[in-house]
Amino acid sequence: MRALLPLIALLPAPVLAQAQADAPTVQGAGNPILADGRYYSTDPAPFVDGDTLWILAGRDEAPAGINDFIMNEWQLLATNDPATGEWRHTPAIARPETMFAWAEPGRAYAGQIVKARDGRFYFYAAVLQNEKTAAPGTRDRFAIGVAVADRPTGPWRDAHPAGPIVSQAVPIANDIQNIDPTVFIDDDGRVFLYWGTFGRLRAVELAPDMVTIKGQEQPIAGATGFFEAPWLMKRNGTYYLLYAANNAGPNSPCTPAIYHACQAYASAPSPLGPWTYRGVILRPVSSTTSHAGAVAFKGRWYLAYHTADAAGGGHFRRSVALDLLAWDDTVSPAAIRPVTPTRRPAPPPPPSRNVAPGAVAAASNEPVPVQYWIAALNDGLIREAPLPPDMWANWSRANPARAWIEYRWAAPVTLNASRIRFFADHPAGASEGIAPPARWHLEFWRNGWKPVRAAGGAAPRADHFAELRFAPVTTRCLRAVFDASGGGGTYSGVGVQEWEALAVKPVPRPSRPTGVVPPCDGR
Repeated sequence: MRALLPLIALLPAPVLAQAQADAPTVQGAGNPILADGRYYSTDPAPFVDGDTLWILAGRDEAPAGINDFIMNEWQLLATNDPATGEWRHTPAIARPETMFAWAEPGRAYAGQIVKARDGRFYFYAAVLQNEKTAAPGTRDRFAIGVAVADRPTGPWRDAHPAGPIVSQAVPIANDIQNIDPTVFIDDDGRVFLYWGTFGRLRAVELAPDMVTIKGQEQPIAGATGFFEAPWLMKRNGTYYLLYAANNAGPNSPCTPAIYHACQAYASAPSPLGPWTYRGVILRPVSSTTSHAGAVAFKGRWYLAYHTADAAGGGHFRRSVALDLLAWDDTVSPAAIRPVTPTRRPAPPPPPSRNVAPGAVAAASNEPVPVQYWIAALNDGLIREAPLPPDMWANWSRANPARAWIEYRWAAPVTLNASRIRFFADHPAGASEGIAPPARWHLEFWRNGWKPVRAAGGAAPRADHFAELRFAPVTTRCLRAVFDASGGGGTYSGVGVQEWEALAVKPVPRPSRPTGVVPPCDGR
């Protein structure tokens, strides 16, 4: 099947139209839209044509455990009513090398389809320019091309065969990574292109032909915390810029760890600004990246974004979701209300002995360095190849000989075992990396920290659970203490992907406390 999919982009128009009519229908309301893991979908770009809401999406194809953006093609989702949960899925509408003779295969990064005033559809795509056509000395060959078609499903052909309209050589020499295009056609017919990543945002006006650069490219300021994935739109005379933001830290309004991103937004009186930061509309989701687009459809606004929530999903196996977006018109300019992600209905998880999800975590190295995330300790997720925010760690330039992590419950729990899954990226004793500790033990709070008298094996190994079993203890606080591997003043950091606290009997999955849970020792 996979070998046949790219041929769809080359089909004659009548055959392609029939292929769209025969596109399989995805049933079942809720998110993500493609949920069973057969297709992953990412970087959604919604658009409306007549009575149909479309979402352009890339396709993640990374095998499980591979941390890389393996993206060979684009696909489409379409519905006449999102509330029904019925979507038509058209895979493989295009691949970089079939649209652009100057593009390399693969790296079908984020793009956007817009319907122009001439009735045709224009596809702005971030791809990798091949070495033969890239300017000599180009450091980063990502570039933005434009394809055109008579219908959203294609067939697509290069609208600017001379090459990309944006690269490190055009329209002006630059050293940024030119990806994540968003295009907006204003009410007066003027066309604007925004793009950028790694905190550098650019904009330019396009001619009515949708491909020719008009005027000077300019950097965009005012989008506080901008990281990537801009999305330009307009409502009631005000222009809005959505974007993936990353300004990590303990007091961040956006992200707890630098690998995470939220969706923030700014507003402006004109398409080119000046922009004023307005806040966060979507907190970090289950994937580290965040990419979104918003559109009005049949009197309601929708936000499309991606998560890692499909079966077998992950940071490089993402899936498109769609939720309603609401406005607050009591202020001027109107504000976008925060969006609460929804999920497909699912049966409640079975009872479990693990009561860690109901605890608040603390650590000896707080504030935890922003590349790590202490909430990952009890999120219930185990990844084959975790990224830094999938774990807690205490790595520093001078790792301590001893460290600890702690769970605090709002009410006492009765435990008789605990399991920890350690992470390693260096051999034991390597001061520049993370390795399992030489030893670890548990302590519980009862008018002071008391050692847990444990039985059973507890050998700490990377990517395996080490377990301690003990006579039941009732407590509100449990602490795991680590003696780092190494010696002579040089110690490894310690990393933990998941820490389970096991009750004597299975209980319904507890919810994370919403209020303040005080420490047991009065700190």
